Amino acid sequence: MRWQGQKLDDVDDAALPGLEDRSNVLRTVTTPEFAGMTFHEVLSKSALNHVPGASRMPFAWTINPYRGCSHACVYCLSPDTLILCADGRQRPLSALEIGDEIIGTERQGSYRRYVRTTIRAKWATRKQAHRVTLADGTELVASGDHRFLTERGWKHVADADSGQRPHLTTNNRLMGFGIGSAGSSIDALSAGYRRGYLAGMIRGDGMIFHGTYPSETRTREIHSFRRALIDDEALERTRRFLEDEGVPTRTRPFAVATDTRSAADAIHTAARRHVETIDSLVDTPDAPDADWYAGFLAGIFDAEGSCSRGVLRISNKDAEIIALIERGLRLFGLPHVVEDPRPNGVRSVRVVGGLPSRQRFFAICSPAITRKLSIDGTAVKSIADLRVIEITPIPEEQDLLDITTGTGDFIANGVISHNCFARGTHEYLDLDGGADFDSQIVVKVNVVEVLQKELRKGSWEHETVALGTNTDPYQRAEGRYTLMPGIIDALAASGTPMSILTKGTLIRRDIPLLVKAAQRVPVDIQMSIAMYDDELQKAIEPGTPTTQARLDTVRALRDAGFRVTVFLMPIMPHMTDSVDAIDTALRRIKEAGANRVIYGALHLRAGVKPWFMQWLGEFRPDLVSSYRGLYPGVSAEAPKGYRQWLAKRARPLIRLHGLDGQHEDDYPVRGMRSSAPHGRPAPAFTPSPAAAQPMLF
Repeated sequence: MRWQGQKLDDVDDAALPGLEDRSNVLRTVTTPEFAGMTFHEVLSKSALNHVPGASRMPFAWTINPYRGCSHACVYCLSPDTLILCADGRQRPLSALEIGDEIIGTERQGSYRRYVRTTIRAKWATRKQAHRVTLADGTELVASGDHRFLTERGWKHVADADSGQRPHLTTNNRLMGFGIGSAGSSIDALSAGYRRGYLAGMIRGDGMIFHGTYPSETRTREIHSFRRALIDDEALERTRRFLEDEGVPTRTRPFAVATDTRSAADAIHTAARRHVETIDSLVDTPDAPDADWYAGFLAGIFDAEGSCSRGVLRISNKDAEIIALIERGLRLFGLPHVVEDPRPNGVRSVRVVGGLPSRQRFFAICSPAITRKLSIDGTAVKSIADLRVIEITPIPEEQDLLDITTGTGDFIANGVISHNCFARGTHEYLDLDGGADFDSQIVVKVNVVEVLQKELRKGSWEHETVALGTNTDPYQRAEGRYTLMPGIIDALAASGTPMSILTKGTLIRRDIPLLVKAAQRVPVDIQMSIAMYDDELQKAIEPGTPTTQARLDTVRALRDAGFRVTVFLMPIMPHMTDSVDAIDTALRRIKEAGANRVIYGALHLRAGVKPWFMQWLGEFRPDLVSSYRGLYPGVSAEAPKGYRQWLAKRARPLIRLHGLDGQHEDDYPVRGMRSSAPHGRPAPAFTPSPAAAQPMLF
């Protein structure tokens, strides 16, 4: 059967070959959000796992809501793709960060509408991509796995290698407004744009005065310029553009707020040479170029324009200004009409063509006033010609990005785009620790209910529970199943201290919940960040959030009051173990606000080593013989001599950067290290390198 794009397979003996009790398997799920992955949803009999040999570990209990890790993800869009932000402006995907507000969509009543949402996670990779060209000129560069909303539902860019998934074909129509092909040559920083903006803004409703003032003793010349606005954004842009042209101005209050009117400030100057310069700046050039017209339209829109109930108008009495507005709109192919004059002589130029035309106007002209740009609450109606006319594979692999949002989608180049959600343990299921670990994910869908029952038992002694010791609790699958909020609530409500180790930025979603939990029990958080060379990170951790995204997550946790430990492990012999590499890593960790660093050399377990050596042979074949010498046998940790050599390098640098955890009083606490119930403090979670690293490969 089918359900919201998912395929549910009948459970058979091949579904999970090593699982003895298959009666606990609810279903096997494949879903387009995770192309190439299979989720085995199981009913777990227990949630709390006792750690064998706990006397050698700083924790005795763990919870693993997932087995396998969907961090090996499929990624999606070109970094140059323009994303519609909550302020109405479009910014490249590469420039956005976790926590930024953007626009997504959600169904409200009979319509899907544009709504505000936030970026919860961001990932990067390099892979094959396709160029999708639409009839209006919009182009999109995306992987074949990416999905866009069409008039017939969500569709992938390309069919799966084995076929049988909904994918784009020519004449499919995407939903959104597009961006067309115009506006790409506009330079909003050019002198032409700047002078066009000043012409529109000042001629729209500015005051320039030249006159004389006679008195008994002499006749004085008066030269004055003033531009008053209620919108600080446009006033500040005008002030800055004048300053760039050598005209300084002063700012002063112009009107106080009343019940019917907002307060306004004004910029002004009374210096003759400056007022005369302004006079010349706002004149129409003999041959204005596209930059000038884009700036002029932005300025006159900020000065005299409105966008209310989906109607964009610019009004003025001056026939020359109306003519300039029309010429600019025609230059950019923006459809419009000139309305009949009102009794006071004011005429309005109205942009027609619905949301696609309005968004193209904003994209081309870049007006300053944010409140006029909002589309929040607007219904999704595809008026633009967004038919797919060509899908072309790009020969070379491309750097691609994807994000997770609160609504599950975002607006990419003006069309609605679906987002991505957020080894050795697989072998007991007769699954391997390489491809199967990445693609066969076991999900304990009832883990929260089982945990709540276990925590209510009288025998439970409220010992610290560690999450992330085996597989990442904030891997991409958590974006789909959302198990962690229930786990955190259950532990905190029962008075159980907890420790979380992750490399997933999706933990930022739960920061408010973790803050509340930390007011009741000790909460210890660690972020695993091993690679500080972007190319190496992409090669060895292709499906994980970038190093910078994880450092930004450390800062967000630090700002929320947590003392964060960073796991600088594994340190890779001959790749990340130089003094410069370690020092750079520690400097960036310190700048992010971490309190402590734990380091460790690479440890290759039996289930991991074959896959790592295969990767090494492809990425660094020059190091294969060295690694064979360092890591002989089926399972091996780094030799004692190497570990001692590494300690002599790493430990002094950790102390030098103040990351040895000796300065905790310098950090805000807000209850983050309160005592656990019964007076037992939670130990800081410091697993051995061997315990921490299975999730890394």
